[in-house]
Amino acid sequence: VQLVESGGGLVQPGGSLRISCAASGFTFSIYFMSWYRQPPGKERELVARISSTGGTTNYADSVKGRFTISRDNAKNTAYLQMNSLKPEDTAVYYCHVMNYWGKGTLVTVSS
Repeated sequence: VQLVESGGGLVQPGGSLRISCAASGFTFSIYFMSWYRQPPGKERELVARISSTGGTTNYADSVKGRFTISRDNAKNTAYLQMNSLKPEDTAVYYCHVMNYWGKGTLVTVSS
């Protein structure tokens, strides 16, 4: 199993960013996928998860209405669209499936 996150970077408060998770080594289309994040000096926390078909999504209260998780099963890729970003969204964002983690992508929200 391999999970490779990409798309992180520096964005100003109020801005948007989309990060991606390219998956391989397993049957992507039958598994829930999740995004977690770990802010500096804090514990890792669940941000969002999506069912195998994309029909069910769940979000942390802190990102509801601002973040959207999606997936493309034909491309074996999951996405996290992040809008109205706040400085407190600064974190390393990780993709997760089963017991596997990607290496993460850093999102920094700062002016």
